[in-house]
Amino acid sequence: MIEISARECGRQHKAWGGAERNPRERAPKIIRACEAGDSDVANNNCDERQRNRLIPKSCRSLRRLERFYRNEFLGLRCAPPQALCCRLLRRLKTGVNGAHGRRHHRPLCCRLLRRLKTGCVMRENTRGRARLTASLLSHALLFFILFCSAFTAKAQSGDQQLRWGGDAEGGAPYLLPNPKNPREIIGFEIDLMNAVGKQLNRKSVFVQNQWDGLIPGLQRGNYDLAVNGIEITDDRKQQVNFSIPYYVCGEQLSVRAGENSITSLADLKGKVVGTLKASLAQRILERANLEQGARMDIRSYENQNNAYDDLALGRLQAVLMDWPIAVYYSKPNPKLKFVGPSIDRMEYGIAVRKEDTELLKQVNDSLLASIKSGEMRRIYEKWGIWNGETEQLFAKMSSASQAGQVFEEFTQNITKQLTWRERLERYKSYLPPLLLIGAPMTLLISVLGMAVAIVIGLAVALIYLYAPQPMSWLARGYVELFRGTPLLIQLYLIFYGLPNIGIKLSPLLAAVIGLGLNYAAYEAENYRAGIEAIPRGQMEAALSLGMTRAQSLRHVIVPQAMRLVIPPVTNDFIALFKDSSIVSVITMVELTKVYGQLASTYYDYIGVGLLTAAIYFLMGLPFVRLARWAERRLATDKRVVVTAKRRWFGVGAKPAEG
Repeated sequence: MIEISARECGRQHKAWGGAERNPRERAPKIIRACEAGDSDVANNNCDERQRNRLIPKSCRSLRRLERFYRNEFLGLRCAPPQALCCRLLRRLKTGVNGAHGRRHHRPLCCRLLRRLKTGCVMRENTRGRARLTASLLSHALLFFILFCSAFTAKAQSGDQQLRWGGDAEGGAPYLLPNPKNPREIIGFEIDLMNAVGKQLNRKSVFVQNQWDGLIPGLQRGNYDLAVNGIEITDDRKQQVNFSIPYYVCGEQLSVRAGENSITSLADLKGKVVGTLKASLAQRILERANLEQGARMDIRSYENQNNAYDDLALGRLQAVLMDWPIAVYYSKPNPKLKFVGPSIDRMEYGIAVRKEDTELLKQVNDSLLASIKSGEMRRIYEKWGIWNGETEQLFAKMSSASQAGQVFEEFTQNITKQLTWRERLERYKSYLPPLLLIGAPMTLLISVLGMAVAIVIGLAVALIYLYAPQPMSWLARGYVELFRGTPLLIQLYLIFYGLPNIGIKLSPLLAAVIGLGLNYAAYEAENYRAGIEAIPRGQMEAALSLGMTRAQSLRHVIVPQAMRLVIPPVTNDFIALFKDSSIVSVITMVELTKVYGQLASTYYDYIGVGLLTAAIYFLMGLPFVRLARWAERRLATDKRVVVTAKRRWFGVGAKPAEG
């Protein structure tokens, strides 16, 4: 057999005075004759001395190839393509007949020849099954993504549904999980929209969305209406249209029960005041700072219960929020009290897209019909938020009514002291929404996101290492861009930014793409390190045997690199699994979002938090165990497992014999 490395080919051909040609023409005539199967030309054009000088180098490459065939990757033996097998067979036949000067190389050639003849056909079936499995998995993944997108688009375009967006984490009395059944969302706005849907002969469907993203979600078409205590303001009127007001109230100032120095907004000079983020109350406080020089330390919160908790703990000196919020979260707390009358006036309205003028007219007509029939007043009395401003708005003269049944149940729920048995029963009620709603979505997003990250990361690593210089620069720029920018910003750009250029993605698809693109940058570095850890001689041996660079990467380099990067890839998957909690900002209801809803409803951050953390841990543990099993299965340096007693006395693991 006559075979030399690509580097040796170049040196010899250059020494013989040949000009630069394509790589297949760089080999001497003797090598090209072997490739063509012309043994006469091969033997006549090469003297004994040259043959003896070239055969040892060929056999080193054969030994590398033989050692590679002995190894297994993921339980499958690696076999070259059929065309490559045929070419190697011809070369081996020539090598066996011509290896006169090196008799000790003939057994190696014969052994590899028999291996190729008897093994390639058998292994082709295994490789075919592997390709079929990979193809089925990829098609299943593509079908699932297309199904989710089509299902979301179909649901959004349904004429018989009235889809409206809100934030169930906003709390009482607007939207909150039912304390008796956490899987059900209740609130006076649920009752309001049910009444509107009944008037329009359409089914009211609630769509979860982060509160500060309700208007952008409405504009991109996630739902038809936005209803969640949205104040009608001039700046919002420039983006969307509003219905007639369905509720009117003011801002209520709350302080600790023993505080007597604060009775109005003017007394807040130099004080630490809390409020809701992006609310009218925050604007009132900021305006007081500018116009009156109050120099207040304004702290904005994502949800109202955290602000009132900080007020009770002494971290804040006052809290200014909407009157319905104060009724439910400040008034029942004996440590807090109301001071002064309501501040300013605000009106809640239903937000509608600018182009949906017909829908706006229908919503206004249904609200007027509900007001005239007294349905709206019954809803507000039921929730204990009927007030004088709304009474004037509805032009109904009536006395102040007492708190309704729902308000009393909510107050009793958050103030009741539970026994251990009752607390355990409540913890048991947390499990259905956590396990049936949050956990499956978290697992689905994590697995699909990691699959995208692995595919894109491997492609980026190969482009960076083997592509031409401009493509390599682009791959490096991709890695630096996605590693150097926050994941939250990337999700916002994908979900809210792409619709501006006509690309609308469903929340699930946007979450998977965002996580996948971000973690692909980290995976690319893992694969680059794994590929560079493979000795350079592996690539040279594969090229010297006639493999193309793509075949060498596919059959020799990448399989070995994949085995090396299992630990860092597993670590990245666990990190992605936890980072999936961020996707709640783009309307995804996953495990962390369900935790926030339950905690804000029951005022129980410790119990729900511990259950949620335990679910995250138990869901991630099987993947860690699977990665450990894969490491042991694919390990080439087998070691004897020793007992803890032997390790204690300094006897560690040792290489297996044989």
